Amino acid sequence: MATTGQQPAAGLHTTAGPHPAATRIHFLDNLRTAMIFLVVLYHAGAVYESSGIFASFWLVDDPSTNDVVGIVNLVVDIFVMPVIFFVSGYLATVSLRRRPGVGFLAHRFRRLMIPWLIAMLTLVPLYKVIFLYSRGLPQEHWTTYFHFSNGIFSQSWLWFLPVLFLFDALFWAGSKAKIRPPRISMAAAVAVIFVLGVGYSFALSVTGHTGWTKTPLLDFQNERLLMYFLVFLLGALSFRLRVFETERKGKGLYIAAACTAWIPLDLYVIVLLNFFLRPGQYFVSLPVDLLVMWIGFYLSLLMLLYLLLVGGRFWWNRQGRLGKALSESSYGVYIIHLVVVGGIALLLLDTGIPSLWKAVILTVSAYAVSSALVYGYRELLKRPLVALATRVPRRAP
Repeated sequence: MATTGQQPAAGLHTTAGPHPAATRIHFLDNLRTAMIFLVVLYHAGAVYESSGIFASFWLVDDPSTNDVVGIVNLVVDIFVMPVIFFVSGYLATVSLRRRPGVGFLAHRFRRLMIPWLIAMLTLVPLYKVIFLYSRGLPQEHWTTYFHFSNGIFSQSWLWFLPVLFLFDALFWAGSKAKIRPPRISMAAAVAVIFVLGVGYSFALSVTGHTGWTKTPLLDFQNERLLMYFLVFLLGALSFRLRVFETERKGKGLYIAAACTAWIPLDLYVIVLLNFFLRPGQYFVSLPVDLLVMWIGFYLSLLMLLYLLLVGGRFWWNRQGRLGKALSESSYGVYIIHLVVVGGIALLLLDTGIPSLWKAVILTVSAYAVSSALVYGYRELLKRPLVALATRVPRRAP
C-alpha cells in the first residue's frame, strides 16, 4: 500500500521514507483467516459442550454433548480474539498513514459500523428465530427480536465490531492530539501488558465485577476489555518498530516457548475448571486461586501470540489463490457465520450422529458455506464494476 503525499500522523513512524511494512504481509492475512476459522469452531463447539454454560442462551441447544469441545474452546478462547485485535492494530496503523485525517474514521465507520447496523436488523433477529425453533418454543412479537430488546442475547457474536471501532477512534484521537507513544521495545511492551493485564483482570475478578456489560451500542467482557486494547496497541507498536522486517534470528526462544507454553496453559485451565466443577472450594483461597488463574492466562496468551506470529511470519508468509480468496472473505464470514452455524446445527439436531462428529461436521460445513456465500456475494458485486469498466470509451492515442 503506497503512502499518500500527506504527512503521516504524529508518533506513528519515526524514520524518514516510506515504511516497507506498508506492503501486504501475507502471514497476517493468513493468521486472521485461521482465527476466523477458529471462531467458527468455537461457536460450533458451544452447541455441543457439556458444561451447560451456553445452554440457556446459545442459538441451538443440542442434548448430545461431550467434554472435548469444551476443553478445546477453553484453549481457543485464550488467544483467538487477541490475535485478531493484534492484526487489527497493525493494519489500523497502515490505514491511518494512508488516511491521516477524518477519512480514517469515516473509512472505519463504513467498514465496521454499517455492517454492524445491518446485521443488528437482520442477523440478530434470525438468531432468535433459530433459538426459539430449536427448543420447540413459539415465536414471539417481532419487536422482541432486536438486540436492544431481546434481553440476554444482546449483540452476541457481533460485539467485536463496535469495540474495534472504539479502539480505532481512540487510536485516531491520540494521533490527532499528537500523543507520541513512548520509546519502548516489544519486550518491555509485553511486560507492561502482562503486569497491567493481570492486575486489571484480577482486581475485577476479586471484587466480583466480571461478566459482560451489554448496552445498545457496546457489549464487552469486563475482565478482558483492557487486554484487548493493549494487544491492539501492541500490534500498532509492532508496525512502528518494524518488527516484521528484521532478519530471522535463531530458533532458541521459539523452541523454548513451544516447549513450555503448556505449563501456564494447564495452570489456567485447571484453576478455571475448579471454579466451575467445585464451586466454593479452592486450592488455596479465592484471591490466590484467582491470581494464579490470571497469571496462567496472560502467560499462555502472550506465549501463544508469540508462537503464532513468529511461526506465521517464517512458515506461512505465502498466499495462493485459495488463501487469497479465504482472506478476502474472512471479514464477511465472521459477520454471517453464526446464523449459518445455527441453520446447519438444526439439520444435525436429531441425526443420532455422535456429538464430537457433529462438532467437526458443523465447524467445517459452516465455514465452507459461509465462505462460499461471501465469495459469491463479492463476485456478484464485481460484475457490474467490470461491465462498467469495459464500457468506458478509451481515448484515441
